[in-house]
Amino acid sequence: MSEGKRSAGGGRRNDGGLDMVTGGEPPRREPGSRRAERPPRKSWRPLLIGLLVLAVLVAGGWFAYGWVSDRFGSPEDYTGEGTGEVVIEVPSGSGWLQVSQILAEKDVVKSAEAFYQEALDDPEQSQIQAGSYQMREKMSAAAAYRALTTDIIKAELTITVPEGSRVTQIVERIVEATELTEQEVVAALEDPAAIGLPAVAGGNPEGYLYPATYTVAPGATAVDIVAQMVAKTQETTASLDIEARAADLGLNAEEVLTVASIVEKEVSRDEDRAKAARVIYNRLEDGMPLQMDSTVAYVSGREGDVFTTEAERSNPSAYNTYENAGLPPGPISSPGQAALEAALNPEPGDWVYFVAVDLETGETKFATTLGEHNKNVTELQAYCRESELC
Repeated sequence: MSEGKRSAGGGRRNDGGLDMVTGGEPPRREPGSRRAERPPRKSWRPLLIGLLVLAVLVAGGWFAYGWVSDRFGSPEDYTGEGTGEVVIEVPSGSGWLQVSQILAEKDVVKSAEAFYQEALDDPEQSQIQAGSYQMREKMSAAAAYRALTTDIIKAELTITVPEGSRVTQIVERIVEATELTEQEVVAALEDPAAIGLPAVAGGNPEGYLYPATYTVAPGATAVDIVAQMVAKTQETTASLDIEARAADLGLNAEEVLTVASIVEKEVSRDEDRAKAARVIYNRLEDGMPLQMDSTVAYVSGREGDVFTTEAERSNPSAYNTYENAGLPPGPISSPGQAALEAALNPEPGDWVYFVAVDLETGETKFATTLGEHNKNVTELQAYCRESELC
């Protein structure tokens, strides 16, 4: 076909082989033509435009941040590693933005912006774990970020209950170590079922808050803490088989716990505990009043020495073992395992008296007769004339 020949539609075929229609009827395709109708093409133009807009916005945001930083300066920041101590609580699900606000509120960092930028600049930034962290006040943003990511010191709240502590003293320690109020702790102690107090205790938690060091979870309630102490007592007495061994002594578990609590307050040396327990059992068997100053001091609240006054010894309380025969109504302190073992396994002997003759070393002398005991008391009196501990 020559170049000058017209197509069926009256136009000329250009170099690209397309019909340039110049007029007349539109081109027709013969039946069976190989050029079938093509489906409409999907357009990617809207997606490309959206991506371009997003890129512009992101670039604009960074440009704006850089412009603000250049024009107004960097966020306020402290320098150095900080001073003092402060515990930071990171709630579950917190992001770095929320953490930066917490740190600023606690004055760990000078501004939330400085810390947040530190987190954004970390290419290996990971999600922070919830929990309590030991930090300092007035730390640089960089130092604070390291403390939460590489130099991590998880804050552990601990409460230590010494052997021989009374409930009132334990309440004070819980309040000092936590943000709980005295009213909250007392309310927990007054709910025997909630704290797991055994029925034999008769609702009285004295003696059932085991002396130990406890690690307390952040946000723990007063019930949680007290229940942990009661559970430790139950665990310890069960390991000592206290029920069966108390029965061998003709006592129940509560009575053995009471004996152990008196032993804990009366003597301090390991070698004296089982002897002191024997004195208690000998007096009970002989029908003698126990005459223990520790039970009298429990009623009066006396602390700091081993003596009582005549007025205190005249108190009509059932805990006054000068006025009443037999054991007091219940424990007078929290006995440790050594005192419990002494109460369960008293040393054989005929002693019915004992007295500490050296308050610094805890040296205690035991006697089988009143005359011998009076000599020991005279030794104590001589000691007290020279010592400030009396």
